[in-house]
Amino acid sequence: MKIDIIEMTPTKAEFVINDTNPAFANALRRTIVADVPKMAIDNVEFHLGPIMDEKGTAFESVSPMFDEIVAHRLSMVPVPTDLELFKFRSQCSCNGEGCPSCTIMYSLNKKGPCTVYSGDLEPVGDSKLRVKDDLIPIVKLADDQALLVYATAELGTGKQHAKWQAAMGAGYRYFGRIEINHAKCDLGGSCVKVCPKGVLAKEDRKIVVKHPEKCNLCNSCVDVCDAGVIKVLSDPSKILFRFETDGSLQAKEVLLRGLRTLEERFENLREQVSSLEE
Repeated sequence: MKIDIIEMTPTKAEFVINDTNPAFANALRRTIVADVPKMAIDNVEFHLGPIMDEKGTAFESVSPMFDEIVAHRLSMVPVPTDLELFKFRSQCSCNGEGCPSCTIMYSLNKKGPCTVYSGDLEPVGDSKLRVKDDLIPIVKLADDQALLVYATAELGTGKQHAKWQAAMGAGYRYFGRIEINHAKCDLGGSCVKVCPKGVLAKEDRKIVVKHPEKCNLCNSCVDVCDAGVIKVLSDPSKILFRFETDGSLQAKEVLLRGLRTLEERFENLREQVSSLEE
């Protein structure tokens, strides 16, 4: 098995898996979506009662939205995750009480009129733990409204809740293999014009496959070719895989963690099967 990277950015990955099969590709997809852990806000405490500013003006501790909706929006904000630093709260030496090894504390203190953004969440402690996206709108506050919130983030996985999903839009498709009978091709070029992805090109009086990795197997070129010299086939042993992240983890980290998780599971299965044979 070999992986060829097409694109790898902090929030997006696209690569080709060679000498593989759909079962492995789907196992990788399910693993990076459901089993790679990340940090997310899981508990939100709202201050009750009036909130005073520096001038002694009283603000009502309320917003136009229910507290549950505000808490849900906060839980979906990307929280920076260091899988070498943080542990699952249930597995931490603090016995689940919450400590710097398993939780991140954030405070939010805003008074209206204003729009509350994700960037208004201030980490209690290390400034490196600021949320990754500062411009996610949370709620609008009126003149006499205010929010004083303490939020706690912890590790979880996508199988528990979507807020802990490390990879989004994870999917794959077979790599396209385009065959052209050049001896019978009339060089009309209609297949080049109709291709929505720009896969084909006309070079040196010949139709060539310029970008095979972009082929989405739509068969538009086959339908428009009157000479019937084009065949579009799918190759299940060569799979194009792509996914994105919200920035909590880099795409490379998600991929490596997913592959490591699969390796550990396969090794555990191998050991169990070996013990049965003995």
